[in-house]
Amino acid sequence: MAVAHRRQVRIPDPPDTPQRIVSDIVHGVEIKDPYRWLEDGRSSEVRKWTHAQNMRTNAVFEQLPGRKLIAQRLSQLMSQDTVGSPVLRGAKLFFTMRVHGKNQPVLMVSDTEHPEGSRNSPRVVVDPNEESTAGIVALDWWHPSSDGSMLAYGLSKRGDEWSVLHILNVETGELFPERIERTRYAGVTWKKDNQGFYYGKHPKPGEVPPGEENYNRHIFFHKLGTDPGSDPKVFGEGRPREQSYGTSLSDDGKYLLLTVSHGWNRTDLFVRRDDIPGAEFIPIVEGEDAIFYGRIIGETLYMVTNLKAPRYKVVAVDINNPAMENWKTIIPESDDLTIDRVEFAKGHLIISGLKHAISHLHIYTLNGQHVREVPLPTLGTVTGITASLDSSTSFFRFESFLVPPAICRFSIERDIKPEVVLESAGAVDPDLATIEQVFYHSKDGTRVPMFIIKRRDLEISKAQPVPTVLSGYGGFNLSRTPVYSPAILPWIESGGIYASANLRGGSEYGENWHRAGMRENKQNVFDDFIYAGKYLIEQGYTDPGHLGIWGRSNGGLLVGAALTQCPDLFRAVVCGVPLLDMVRYHKFLIAYLWCSEYGDPDDPEAFKWLYAYSPYHNVKENVSYPAIYTYTAESDTRVDPMHARKMTALLQDVSSRTPSKGPVLLTVEADAGHGVGKPLYKVVDEQASIWGFFAWQLGLEI
Repeated sequence: MAVAHRRQVRIPDPPDTPQRIVSDIVHGVEIKDPYRWLEDGRSSEVRKWTHAQNMRTNAVFEQLPGRKLIAQRLSQLMSQDTVGSPVLRGAKLFFTMRVHGKNQPVLMVSDTEHPEGSRNSPRVVVDPNEESTAGIVALDWWHPSSDGSMLAYGLSKRGDEWSVLHILNVETGELFPERIERTRYAGVTWKKDNQGFYYGKHPKPGEVPPGEENYNRHIFFHKLGTDPGSDPKVFGEGRPREQSYGTSLSDDGKYLLLTVSHGWNRTDLFVRRDDIPGAEFIPIVEGEDAIFYGRIIGETLYMVTNLKAPRYKVVAVDINNPAMENWKTIIPESDDLTIDRVEFAKGHLIISGLKHAISHLHIYTLNGQHVREVPLPTLGTVTGITASLDSSTSFFRFESFLVPPAICRFSIERDIKPEVVLESAGAVDPDLATIEQVFYHSKDGTRVPMFIIKRRDLEISKAQPVPTVLSGYGGFNLSRTPVYSPAILPWIESGGIYASANLRGGSEYGENWHRAGMRENKQNVFDDFIYAGKYLIEQGYTDPGHLGIWGRSNGGLLVGAALTQCPDLFRAVVCGVPLLDMVRYHKFLIAYLWCSEYGDPDDPEAFKWLYAYSPYHNVKENVSYPAIYTYTAESDTRVDPMHARKMTALLQDVSSRTPSKGPVLLTVEADAGHGVGKPLYKVVDEQASIWGFFAWQLGLEI
């Protein structure tokens, strides 16, 4: 590892950014906002300002030789063939594949007996690259019918995720004429006769008051060959606009199961007879402050829930007698395994669970008897399971930090080692680096796990701190597990350290861990992250002059809070597609959906904790802030780019009077969204900028 002197770079002055103070009284507190005008991304003045910021950032990055070298290496790594998660339908195995030379992954189908190759297998079913030479059309989602003969899939442009639903006959290749717009998160459920399906759809702009088109996703039914504009609405009318719905059919098509989501910590379940016209939905469970999901097999609903079981349990419910007192627990909550995924195979349950953020795979009978644990290749993550009620052969996708994804086949009945049947191209020597899991204590004493990845031959000494990047997320019940991360490989290969902390707010230890990092407890997440940085320094991995932090989306909020709360702990910050103004976040795009996770600023109690940590409102004068690079995108339909624009303007202003440790830079990407569906060349460019910035600021020679 070579630690270099920070390269001398000519940094142009930031563009002139006038302050036009808007003063609000929010729950008795006066809040002055000098950059409210930067919220309007359609304004010609804002566009001109954004262009100037982009040009300034480009002028800086063009001077970084490390960025060019990183881009070359990332292009090699990211363009290699990479398999996605499998879905088994009938005798067909569907999966996405990142194919060398293409900007977007394609959808493929394979024979389950010979998924690795035969005369007709595997073959491309949907190739979004054919829709755009610029690679800006993406495959958002896809849902095959239960026999695999029909397919519904969604395409969107420029990363906006406002999918258009298409219908394809997998057998003949016939593309049906119907196009259904506004099918973001469509969640298609095919009828057993393949003549129609249930799906979710948002209203079009103009059909509802301005802004409401981002909400009010309802369930419809489409019969093939009919006008989608006449599709009947099945569920959602008159219900709260922020609710979300999902559907599934029982194995025999007799029952339709409806899941109603209230944010990320509560669901309700309803069921109706789907073989009886006009049948009404009957609640199975409603109003409980817990998560429920499951599948109906015969007359039994196998339900996964964290009700009185924070690490989740599996219960069997008689669909004809669903009162809670009649529920039967078949797989009780474990003391050390958090259920992550459940799949149903021939007479069996396949359970994927997390033990200290590392995957384990188990097989049970439908009556709850443990059969065995399925051996996994190494420390890593099961990122997809698929099975059939008619077959004893199942598949899962497995990956780790240095191990590209592979699809493995295994038998639920035979105790044999899983067989790799589809694998990604080899990208790096798995012996290149060590993956160490450590545990540290947060501010309140909570024990928090963290993964540390470094080159195997790298010696750790307090006398020679190593350039280190710490990342985290901590929210929305999402875990941070060992998954293949080609973007970090050039950093590791060059002798840098990468650390990933498993913060509260995620799902690593179940619902208690999640709730300990949401709403009024959100400060715990920031404390966990800050103390991860302190641990890395105390243990001699690095020091404040060589420590950088990176997060995106909710992770962008995380690093925004960290840089305002502990500016002296870090040298450099990369903040991606972030939320930063937590007083006004709920007024933009789909962000009101997140009030269940963060709290509603219109609520006086929630406002107190939101305002207390809101990064935009906690930038202070006379503070030397870390160097910060913020990136966002014009077509982001989740997190409005206004957060990045306003925070950049404020930090640039403060740094003009109290110099920061480095520049305050901003990139606002065109033809891109929150990250989903971004073409390969844009991903390479984005990641090269991130790691080139870190190499420059933390002093790593690439």
